[in-house]
Amino acid sequence: MATGNNIRTYFEGSWHRSDLAVMRAADHGSWLGTTVFDGARYFEGIAPDLMAHCERVNRSAEALMITPTLSAQQMHDLIWEGLKTYPEDAAVYIRPMYWALDGDFLGIVPKPGATGFAISLEEIAMAAPGSATTLTTTRFRRPTLDCAVVNAKAGCLYPNNARMLAEARAKGFGNALVADALGNVAETATANVFIVKGGQVLTPIPNGTFLAGITRARHIANLRAAGIAVHETVLGFDDVRAADEVFLSGNMMKVTPVRAFDDVQYQPGPMTQKVRELYWDWAHSGG
Repeated sequence: MATGNNIRTYFEGSWHRSDLAVMRAADHGSWLGTTVFDGARYFEGIAPDLMAHCERVNRSAEALMITPTLSAQQMHDLIWEGLKTYPEDAAVYIRPMYWALDGDFLGIVPKPGATGFAISLEEIAMAAPGSATTLTTTRFRRPTLDCAVVNAKAGCLYPNNARMLAEARAKGFGNALVADALGNVAETATANVFIVKGGQVLTPIPNGTFLAGITRARHIANLRAAGIAVHETVLGFDDVRAADEVFLSGNMMKVTPVRAFDDVQYQPGPMTQKVRELYWDWAHSGG
């Protein structure tokens, strides 16, 4: 089911002005969930870090034992070809995708070179500046590399995220703040997390249980270039409760202020606003 509208699909060498059906019932990806994707954004006539997202979807495919069929540059150029059919003021979610077509003995392990590929473009509005969310805890945790393919942006990981998000929404909150296997803060159900304390920015150190996102890395680089200290460290839930500000980082909305974590209230503050300003300035500077 589409999340946005005005959809374009690239499949088997052509762009289509529709949400095209691309997978078959017997495809390995349909049957066994061997799908990977990445998400980038087009807004205000720009697509920040698009090449990095194209590179990551190829790494994700390899992690899931799917053979990539396009170079990052080829993918990048195809995406821009599709984006040129949208108005410059459109906000578009960009989703290149791979899936395995066939498997070997018993069908479990993907066959090398048997790969499906598509690009889905759909208009989804950017969040208005200042649009905030709320967080709560969840009983579900991020998996580790020995039990899930957490080094890929893989479709098979998202049912766990969906359980986290559904639980949070049932409790009346917008998102879930998620622990790793040791009980430390990892991320939310949909995005990376930052806290601000005493004028410094802190974020969970990548420990192999969550994807340290491309937009997350961009925020860290922008802040450090502006002379603001950023620490990747181990964070507990009490650190989040004691924070001056909390914000989320993800490709979909770039920066999302947090106004509550359970019964702790925050005001979207100057650092969160600074992060957004730095990102937009960087994006419009051509990177």
